[in-house]
Amino acid sequence: MSKNKVLAFLGISTQKIDLKEGVISGLGGFFGIAGVYLVSRLFILDDMATLFIVASMGSSAVLLFAAPHSSLTQPWNVLAGHLLSALVGVSCAKYIGVELIAAAASVGVSIAVMYFARCLHPPAGATTLFAVIGGPSVHALGYGYVFAPILIDTLIIIGVAMLFNVLFSWRRYPSYLSKD
Repeated sequence: MSKNKVLAFLGISTQKIDLKEGVISGLGGFFGIAGVYLVSRLFILDDMATLFIVASMGSSAVLLFAAPHSSLTQPWNVLAGHLLSALVGVSCAKYIGVELIAAAASVGVSIAVMYFARCLHPPAGATTLFAVIGGPSVHALGYGYVFAPILIDTLIIIGVAMLFNVLFSWRRYPSYLSKD
């Protein structure tokens, strides 16, 4: 099997890597997560819970700053994806008595809900799962989890993406702003 066939099979892009774009994406992710982490740590949850919330938003940051024009990263997808998934996760945690079933149901139902609401955002799978397996500090929040930290963190990461990407004419976010 040739090298190009192996790369194609694995899905490894053969496009030239743009150093500037990689650095810009990394810096955007830095600023986005710094904002989310600071707010979560200082105002919302304890140290352990902050780690998991930041992990969910870390996945969003990869998409928002490395692929700002993707349909998966547009504000509706990010905001509604995280919020609806948080609602599903809290509901599963509250009303399904077996954690394994609640965890699996939260992800499966969240995917379906995001699909029908036209807001697929893969990192929201972590948001819903964490509502189930996040432990006592997250469970104690109940449906408050949807608002603090999820709504707040989501608004921060979207806001930073808008402010950061506007600095670069080819990276307008949301993608609607890049249309002539």
